[in-house]
Amino acid sequence: MVIGKIQTTEALLGLLFLLLLASCSNETPADPPGESPPTLAAIEENLRTELDALTTDADFTLLVKTFSGRSFSHSTGESTESTLYKSASTSKLVTAVMILTLVEEGSLNLNSHPQDFIENWPQEGNLAAIELRHLLNFTSGLNEDPFCTNLGFHDFEDCIDEIAALNIEAGVPGEEFYYAGAHLQVAGLMAVVAGAYNDWQEFFTAFQGSTELFSGAAYDLPSLQNPRLAGGMHWSADEYVEFLEALYKGQILSPEMVDQMTQDQIGAAEIGYSPSVFALNEDWHYGFGNWIECHSSQFNCSETTRISSPGAYGAYPFIDFEHGYFGVLARQGALNTYDQGYAIFEANSGRLQEWAVFEVED
Repeated sequence: MVIGKIQTTEALLGLLFLLLLASCSNETPADPPGESPPTLAAIEENLRTELDALTTDADFTLLVKTFSGRSFSHSTGESTESTLYKSASTSKLVTAVMILTLVEEGSLNLNSHPQDFIENWPQEGNLAAIELRHLLNFTSGLNEDPFCTNLGFHDFEDCIDEIAALNIEAGVPGEEFYYAGAHLQVAGLMAVVAGAYNDWQEFFTAFQGSTELFSGAAYDLPSLQNPRLAGGMHWSADEYVEFLEALYKGQILSPEMVDQMTQDQIGAAEIGYSPSVFALNEDWHYGFGNWIECHSSQFNCSETTRISSPGAYGAYPFIDFEHGYFGVLARQGALNTYDQGYAIFEANSGRLQEWAVFEVED
């Protein structure tokens, strides 16, 4: 009888053990011990802490936005989203986009020549072989900028004549990339004539009206009558980000044109002068009015992941297609601090990418 009781007890214990196993198998396994996933608030707080800890030569505002509409802004010192800053080369992207609106309208095409619109432009030789595409991708051969582009009292059209005279020995268009301002100055006059505007300011006013962008901005350096199209704007961070958003979403140009202008447009052209090479040791290529970033000592990127148009005072506007966000580091440091503004952004690019791809729960 004792043996029977023992066997019965063992059987009951075995049954209880099996029931316990079955119960446990239906429960969700506990997460392994470790750090909790970061929250959006924590990411943004870390960003602010790191931005405030930077030592820079100028106050700045960083304003970024995702394609879905989420935004982040942080300013240091006296800088704000509405502070007007000298643009330097950040205006190149704006100028190129304005000109490309006329290409889409049919008033210009990428094969148009300067002499088709500019009365005194040479009718033969390498200068006559220049096409609008060469002017927009900086391979036109117009590598010399005359001093008149810095003179507020000078006439805009007369300065174009000086560009032609100074570059009379220009090389074959398309063979050399050279980062300079004369390319866009000539392209700008072509656009003014093609669009039947009296001057660039009338064209810009029309652009402001049709897009509702840059309402407080101006092409006023060195003056309104002789604006430097490659670097003569004033703008604020909030205005520039609105422009980038409209461009990114295909609201200014068609998606097809945006795709074309943000692709490598210089190919195998020899690099004559490139600040990305000399200041950053990065062999970026160029689209139409914008850099095609490629983090390599020799350009080898098969697709465009990020474009930008940095300026000499350290401002850095960009569109990051890979991570779905865009924005501007707005600042006005000393002249030729192009690399310092980019360094501020790049030092925080990993955290910004983390912020951009963060999935916010509904």
